[in-house]
Amino acid sequence: MKSAVLVFPGINRERDMARAFEVVTGVKPVMVWHTETELPEGIDVVAVPGGFSYGDYLRCGAIAARSPIIDAVKRHAERGGYVLGVCNGFQIVTEIGLLPGALMRNASLKFVCKEVHLRVDDPTTAFTSAYTAGQVIRCPIAHGEGNYYADPETLARLEGEGRVVFRYCDELGRTTEAADPNGSLNHIAGIVNERGNVLGMMPHPENLIEALQGGTDGRGLFESLAKVA
Repeated sequence: MKSAVLVFPGINRERDMARAFEVVTGVKPVMVWHTETELPEGIDVVAVPGGFSYGDYLRCGAIAARSPIIDAVKRHAERGGYVLGVCNGFQIVTEIGLLPGALMRNASLKFVCKEVHLRVDDPTTAFTSAYTAGQVIRCPIAHGEGNYYADPETLARLEGEGRVVFRYCDELGRTTEAADPNGSLNHIAGIVNERGNVLGMMPHPENLIEALQGGTDGRGLFESLAKVA
């Protein structure tokens, strides 16, 4: 599997993301600077990592969404290539229209940095096949604007089509207000597009792929991609 990790000014999780792909697949990703206009040939997966692109000025991801490389990312997704947007990457892929909805300020109006539990609601996607339905995994978060919002029609469509992949939950898999760190509608932590080749999620699976990091719960996402890409 050949992957590419996008790099924008202010992004700070690109090396974490690259490390995760390299550890799991054995292949070092290509780092792609935001001013490039094309992706390297043969790329299977494009990762849009977390951080604070352009200092989160305007809206989170709004400036990065207008970078030269974005058109190439859209073409990649249209061809059926995989796109993984994590944290700021989730914000960016919603800004460019690859996923519906928006990420708003956390309900607490505070930056939240901690470990949370996620429930895998759909293990049939290209990103989650290494997990089982209802499996509860641990995953770190670090964001101030992770509150997922969509209009009622869009939310109903996401739920009806089974496109909510991850939800915030407690250690027993129960979705509660207390277990939701940012106030996301329906406790949504990650969604896929209609085609199933674009995933956006706020938590950071790339930060739990080796025992040295305190666990390997995030590794399954990268193992899943390695099987299909």
